[in-house]
Amino acid sequence: MKTTISEVHKYVGEEVTIGAWLANKRSSGKIAFLQLRDGTGFIQGVVVKNDIGEEKFANAKGLTQETSLYVTGTIVEDTRSPFGFEMQVKDLEVIHEATDFPITPKEHGTEFLMDNRHLWLRSKKQHAVMKIRNEIIRATYEFFNNNGYVKIDPPILTGTSAEGTTELFHTKYFDEDAYLSQSGQLYMEAAAMAFGKVFSFGPTFRAEKSKTRRHLIEFWMIEPEMAFMDHEDSLVVQENYVSFVVQSVLENCKLELGALDRDVSALEKVQAPFPRISYDKAIELLKEKGFDDIEWGEDFGAPHETAIAEAFDKPVFITNYPAEIKAFYMKPDPEREEVVLCADLIAPEGYGEIIGGSQRIDDLALMEERYEAHGLSGDAYKWYLELRQYGSVPHSGFGLGLERTVAWIAGVEHIRETIPFPRMLNRLYP
Repeated sequence: MKTTISEVHKYVGEEVTIGAWLANKRSSGKIAFLQLRDGTGFIQGVVVKNDIGEEKFANAKGLTQETSLYVTGTIVEDTRSPFGFEMQVKDLEVIHEATDFPITPKEHGTEFLMDNRHLWLRSKKQHAVMKIRNEIIRATYEFFNNNGYVKIDPPILTGTSAEGTTELFHTKYFDEDAYLSQSGQLYMEAAAMAFGKVFSFGPTFRAEKSKTRRHLIEFWMIEPEMAFMDHEDSLVVQENYVSFVVQSVLENCKLELGALDRDVSALEKVQAPFPRISYDKAIELLKEKGFDDIEWGEDFGAPHETAIAEAFDKPVFITNYPAEIKAFYMKPDPEREEVVLCADLIAPEGYGEIIGGSQRIDDLALMEERYEAHGLSGDAYKWYLELRQYGSVPHSGFGLGLERTVAWIAGVEHIRETIPFPRMLNRLYP
């Protein structure tokens, strides 16, 4: 019977064959211990000389790291293993012998590991991070599908900037200028006017020359947009969504969180509702914490976000930022027009902003004023104005950065480990 490591629990006491790679090995006298991986998980194969014969035992001891092979043996329970099972090996068949695999069990420098990212992905911790990323994606689809959202795919090539920024990758689109998308939001607003509740999931690009541990040049965004929803309605969706994703990872990625030595007690507290603090109160809190230079009207940096998050044991919404430091499309607070109906969701433990969201301007005249104030081209944004011209409604939306969310949930320090092949300021290889 051929199976995978993730399925061996079905075959306790039975003999099965697994196609695998040798991650590591050690031997002790007449017993060899093979650390096997097949992409679905890791399992230990125990090779006993008296059971397998001298020739096959010698072959097992001589296997090199990352050699591919078929391993046949009996599955037994093993309470000492976090996985809970191991294989009593009866036979080995080498498929391809690997030689001089560059990433050994010893410590390696970060740049070396990044240069060998295509091979580093095979390691146990990197495997765990990618499995957690996959679970977040799976849970995202489940949450939005179960709540009546339609997935709509916005274009990656656009003729305009979503937020009026200059940090865009430019290309030629035949005889026109085009840009790699930094957000699908404007297109999702159009989709929401057609389908009510929508979400997108795709790559976005920021030509921001930043080297911090929180930034990537290419990253993935989940961007829901909802017609007939105000700012408060959107905050409830956001906290329920994040809570659902975190609890799904806790339930379905126990082995992976263990492999990363993640403190799950912090994640267990992540259940809606989340605390809210206004921008005004956040300024006061920062001054109390010794940030004497921060003034009203300034945006928050990583140290500010971390200091605010330390006051709470759950993610926290910072609401109602000054209009001057936020995007042109955000709706002003009707009771205080110098601030907008928006919120950033700040993750605990110093991981910073993972969601930015707002209620969008739905009034045509006000949006035209914003166009003029921000110097936006009427031709390029004509279609976006028309969303306010033909049956405009209150609507809200938000964007969650996948990689920052993976870093937080997995407890990974640097965002570069949360995407299979990171694109950073000085890295386009491999």
